[in-house]
Amino acid sequence: MDETAILRILLGELRDKLSLLTELVPRHARFPEAPQKIKVAIGMRRTGKTYFLYQHILKLLKEGVNKTSILYINFEDDRLLPLDGKKLAKLVDAFYSLYPENHEKKCYLFFDEIQNVEEWATVIRRLHDSKHAEIFLTGSSAKLLSKEIATNLRGRSLSVEIWPYSFEEFLQAKKIDIDRSLYDKKTQDILTQLFHDYLSTGGLPEVTHFPLDVRQKTLQDYLDVVLYRDIIERHQIKNPALIKYMILSMIHNTGKPFAINKFYHDLKSQGHQIGKDTLYQYAEHIEDAYLLFLMPIYEKSFRKAQLHPKKLYTIDSGIVRACTFDYIQDLGRLFENIIYLDLRRLNSKISYYLTSEHYEIDFLTQSGQGQKKIFQIAWHTDSPKTLEREQRALNSAMKELNSPGELITLDSYLQKGISLN
Repeated sequence: MDETAILRILLGELRDKLSLLTELVPRHARFPEAPQKIKVAIGMRRTGKTYFLYQHILKLLKEGVNKTSILYINFEDDRLLPLDGKKLAKLVDAFYSLYPENHEKKCYLFFDEIQNVEEWATVIRRLHDSKHAEIFLTGSSAKLLSKEIATNLRGRSLSVEIWPYSFEEFLQAKKIDIDRSLYDKKTQDILTQLFHDYLSTGGLPEVTHFPLDVRQKTLQDYLDVVLYRDIIERHQIKNPALIKYMILSMIHNTGKPFAINKFYHDLKSQGHQIGKDTLYQYAEHIEDAYLLFLMPIYEKSFRKAQLHPKKLYTIDSGIVRACTFDYIQDLGRLFENIIYLDLRRLNSKISYYLTSEHYEIDFLTQSGQGQKKIFQIAWHTDSPKTLEREQRALNSAMKELNSPGELITLDSYLQKGISLN
């Protein structure tokens, strides 16, 4: 089958799909308003990048863009194999041949999971430089995309990260609308129950309405797909069992310090033969796939920062729930994980901090302009001693860093969310 025939099928399937999308949950993320730039959406698979593209396509159609000016190709489609830059170029050529009038007008080209195409960046750069078109890409690899962007697309692109549903998006997906202007006891109780549901379910869009057993199996399958396709296959890992064990160990330590050096010695005591440098590479690959994140300590000295372990956070609390048994004991750490993801959604640089009195501060954020804000998270607020301890740590950090701070409790979070202002 030639490229034109393939394209007719793909375009027909896209229009059928769009006609069925009557209740898309509007994502809070947005592509930058920059017509001359290639727009890139990055995130772990199953976080909703494809539907984020659909959302933008529907917006264009609503604004009056003709459907024949829009090309969408999903490079996860096995019917397109084998994939390389030449096939990508031929599919685009077929699009312009199918609609010759597009040579004279602005078009919109959407390429989903572009990292699956070998030498994609060279073709995308040529299209950007030669066509009157806005180009939109998605990918599931932070490093792969950033490497290509830095080398071949330098200065031509802007990126946005797509995360699982926030709590607000989760409520929208559940079709729940609650007026928080009057935050009475009834509202508090309803939101608290819904937030516990969110902690257990997580924010990966497909599983939002699944029953518990189906949801857990699906999330475990997601983990396996990310492991094998985005980590083992992409980076040609020679010891799959060991990196899977490493991932599960990291998920169990969500919200806790995690030192590669300590994990190395634990493996060594169990009789595993692996180099420490390999484990550091594994950690990079895991972060690259947007599965887990290692948050550093805030230190002005790079050397001193290296002496402290990093803290671990996971892409989704539902995945933590699906891979652990001590869920009830972990609610505080899952709440902290939710706050971490919220801060990432706000495009903030995040670290933790140790005061001179050795109080641990959960999050120190820094904006691009260098403005700092401190957040201390408290899940258990029934004990006055707990709140006093957390507030004391926060006050100490605010004084040392000369920066504003905020104590985040479940009640304050449900009432007003989180803000860097």
